Amino acid sequence: MMLEALLPLAVFAFVSSITPGPNNIMLTSSGIMFGFNRTIPHMLGVTFGFGVMLVLCAAGIGSLVLALPSIHVILKTLGSAYLLYLAWKLRNMSFKSEVESGHKPMTFFGAAVFQAANPKAWIMAITSASAFLPPLQPIWLSIGLYCLIFSVINLPCVGVWAAAGSVLRRYLAQVLWQRIFCAVMVMLTIYSAVSIWL
Repeated sequence: MMLEALLPLAVFAFVSSITPGPNNIMLTSSGIMFGFNRTIPHMLGVTFGFGVMLVLCAAGIGSLVLALPSIHVILKTLGSAYLLYLAWKLRNMSFKSEVESGHKPMTFFGAAVFQAANPKAWIMAITSASAFLPPLQPIWLSIGLYCLIFSVINLPCVGVWAAAGSVLRRYLAQVLWQRIFCAVMVMLTIYSAVSIWL
């Protein structure tokens, strides 16, 4: 019976975590610019920040966000503004060292805080909390198990995107391919910013 309740949650966690979105695009970019190891704090920050969001939504905060359209608009505005800023920075993505390029990887704290302005993360958290919360008592046990399962699945999924970026880094030695890749990443990031409003 418990397996029947947890399996849909695990499937939803995997599908929603592995599919493209602001976090995964940013992690791919970071993997390319800084390599996998230097992107690990970013990955951990995403999973931690999202875990906090899962707890809040399971506790009922997600319903409040949906009930107040002004909060929803603010979150969408912040999320899309940050993605457009990121697209602007990505237009001249540098493959030089951090000292030469002036860029640094996103920190654990920065990635965790970004989740509050990430509409895809809110949708994932609200949907999963309303549809897949395990039927356990006491409620804190249900919320703890729910967050644990989602986080354990989320971390390797976002790690795949960071690893893909670090692998692509090896094949982007030529300036022409760097420019083509930068153009693709900019378009995907702009698309993510626009899709927030669709």
